[in-house]
Amino acid sequence: MTATDTLAAPPQAVKSNSLLQLTLRRLFKQRNARAGAVILGFLILVAIFAPAIAPYDPTLSLLDIEPVTIRQAPCIHLLGCPEDQAQHLMGLDGNARDQFSRVVYGTRISLFIGFSTIGLAIVAGTLLGAIAGYAGGWVDNVIMRTMDVLLAFPSFLLAIAIITILGRGLQNALYAIAIVNTPHFARLVRASVLSIKEQEFVAATRALGASAPWILFRRILPNALPPLIVQGTLGIAGAILEAAALSFLGLGAQEPAAEWGTMLGRERGQVFTAPYLVFYPGFAIMFTVLAFNLLGDGLRDAMDPRLSQVSKAK
Repeated sequence: MTATDTLAAPPQAVKSNSLLQLTLRRLFKQRNARAGAVILGFLILVAIFAPAIAPYDPTLSLLDIEPVTIRQAPCIHLLGCPEDQAQHLMGLDGNARDQFSRVVYGTRISLFIGFSTIGLAIVAGTLLGAIAGYAGGWVDNVIMRTMDVLLAFPSFLLAIAIITILGRGLQNALYAIAIVNTPHFARLVRASVLSIKEQEFVAATRALGASAPWILFRRILPNALPPLIVQGTLGIAGAILEAAALSFLGLGAQEPAAEWGTMLGRERGQVFTAPYLVFYPGFAIMFTVLAFNLLGDGLRDAMDPRLSQVSKAK
């Protein structure tokens, strides 16, 4: 194909080498990223179609509906369970609620926790870090010293302290997790802004008379997004774990909410007598966290190909 043919070809025929397309191509060449994306896609589908998948209301006790007992073992007809007995794939919990339905609906809550808390943390951290890095001086000192104070506390203990002040409940747990994650994103964005604002294209934009907010939000922040995306993906996994731990302690989601940490906390005493009540929600947490970790690792390698080259050299 000659240069003349290339110029004559319509724009759609010219292969685009945009950063987004290159990143996506590199991303899906990573086996761990493909695995993480498949698992995450499966979880999202389960969350969307939970009412169609779950055979029972996750908060409904079946004691007055079926001849069942509390903490009834799983009953699967294909595995030899009597046909005259109602099928419960993961058994019944201590309130005679269908465990499978609760695990399915728990996917909704956990994904909502992960995306909402890290979304809030990214927005707050990006604004604080961008302002601190671009303004500098006393503004930078005030914002970043506040972030340093928050980072000085163990994140989980700080979340417990915040919930103690705000009160128990899922909503307050979301706020607590978002607050303890904000400093990480603020420091990351500040470091990126400090590096990018000294580059030539920013100086040229400034010389053309562009305002400081326009330079910051239209020229600098778009170039600071790649590390933020990677950190956010990995942060979702941590937020889901933190929310499950808070609910396990009775500080997050409250009964009768179908949240995996709450389910673990309620049935933790049955680990030897009814292990299925602990195994399934625990496996669901592990499965979800694994998906985000795999996807985050793939994003990191895709956005910085040097990392994958170093790993291959080893």
